[in-house]
Amino acid sequence: MKLNNFSKIIISLFIAVVLLWSFISFNSIQNSSINYYFSLGIGVVALFGGIFGLYNSKKWGSLRSSVGKSLFFISLGLLFWSLGTFIFGYYNIFLSIEAPYPSLADASYIISWPLWVIGMFYFIKATGAKFQLKKRIGRIIIFVIPIIVMVLSYYVLIIVARQGIITDGSGGVLKNFFDIAYPVGDVIILTITVLIYSLSFNYLGGFFKWPIIIIIGGFIFNYIADFIFIYTVTKETFYVGDFGDLFYVIAFFLLGLGVSLMDVNRLNDNILTNT
Repeated sequence: MKLNNFSKIIISLFIAVVLLWSFISFNSIQNSSINYYFSLGIGVVALFGGIFGLYNSKKWGSLRSSVGKSLFFISLGLLFWSLGTFIFGYYNIFLSIEAPYPSLADASYIISWPLWVIGMFYFIKATGAKFQLKKRIGRIIIFVIPIIVMVLSYYVLIIVARQGIITDGSGGVLKNFFDIAYPVGDVIILTITVLIYSLSFNYLGGFFKWPIIIIIGGFIFNYIADFIFIYTVTKETFYVGDFGDLFYVIAFFLLGLGVSLMDVNRLNDNILTNT
C-alpha cells in the first residue's frame, strides 16, 4: 500500500496527537488545559481527513459516481464531527464545562451519523457488494449480521455501559433523544461496515481492500470509543484525554487515512469505468 502526501500528513498529525496523549497519560493529568488542547487535536485529525476526503471525492466526480458520493458523505461526516469537537473544546476551555451533554457539540456530532450511513451505503454500491446479495450466502449474511450486531450492541452499549437503562428520563427531551440516537447510530454504522467487509473483501482485485479495511477499522474503533465514553460518564470517571479518547484518536485517524488513500489517480481507466 503506497502512501500519498495526504496520508503522510494524516499520519504525522496522528503521531503528534498520540504523543500528547502519552504525555497526559504518563503524568496522570486530568484537569488541565493540556487535556482540552489534546481534545482539539482529535478534531484537527478529523478536519484534515475530511478535507482530503472531499478533495479525493472531487477527483472521482463528486456526486456523479458511487465512490465519489461515498467519499463525499464520509468526509462531510468527518467535518461535522470535527466541528463538534471544536465546540466541545469551547465548552471545556472557555466555559469550564468538562463534559457538556447535551450541547451544541452533540448537535454537530449527531449529524455525522446519517452522513456516514449514506457514505457507507454508496460504498456497498461502489464495491459491488450488492451483487453478492444475489447469492444465497449473501442473503444469509445480510439477515444474520444485523441480528448479531443488534444483540451485541444492546448488551455492550445498554446492559454494560448504561447498566440496563437506555434513558433515565432526566434532562429533558433533548437529552433523551441523544441517549437513544447515539446507540442507534452505532448499531447502524457497525452493521453496514461488517456487511461491506463480509460481502466485498476481494472486489476489484484487492485494490480497494486496504483503504476500505482502514475505514471499516475506523468505525469499529469509534464504536469502542463510544462504549468507553458512555461507560466512564455513567461511572463518573470520565475526563478529557482519558483512555477512551485514545480510541477516538485512532478512529478518526483511520477514517481520515482511509479516505485520503482513495485517490483516483492510482486507478486505471478500466477500474474507474467499472465503478
